[in-house]
Amino acid sequence: MSAPRYVPTSPTQTLRSYASPPRRPSPWLADRPGELPGLQPEGERLGTPGPDQGYALRLARRFEGALTLLDGEHEADALAGATAIATKRSGLLGRAPVVHDVRVGLVVWGFLDDRVDADLAAVRPGWFDEVHLRHNYSDLRRIADAAPEDVLVLPHAEIEARHASDWRSCLDLEV
Repeated sequence: MSAPRYVPTSPTQTLRSYASPPRRPSPWLADRPGELPGLQPEGERLGTPGPDQGYALRLARRFEGALTLLDGEHEADALAGATAIATKRSGLLGRAPVVHDVRVGLVVWGFLDDRVDADLAAVRPGWFDEVHLRHNYSDLRRIADAAPEDVLVLPHAEIEARHASDWRSCLDLEV
């Protein structure tokens, strides 16, 4: 450990330096009971895992006050659904969420449109009503699954263009 210059030292004292351990420890193995060997499991209701997905919650706050909401709709519900889509999209692309993932989640459901299509406006309450209060994974999973994977892997500008021309091309309401 270093010492200030004013601390007296003997000129004959040998200085210590870093030395490697005498042997290399054995490699790490997933051998404890709670660890999953191999790849991330896949299947129904397991979602789309990805790194740092909780960051989407922080990114969603950037859209507070900028949404187009209809009577009876709540901003927190729209942001919760957009966050579910954002985490799915970022997981599909193998990265952490970015602001464009949240934007895509809001765009496909028309929350950033100045004038929402009447058919989409009729559908939204059944999907988003109080979804932020229930903390129900199934409801959020249903919202995320309504956005097909082949749409979510497209560039965000292309998704916005598809939604503008026909919002049904961005959603599968049969899930």
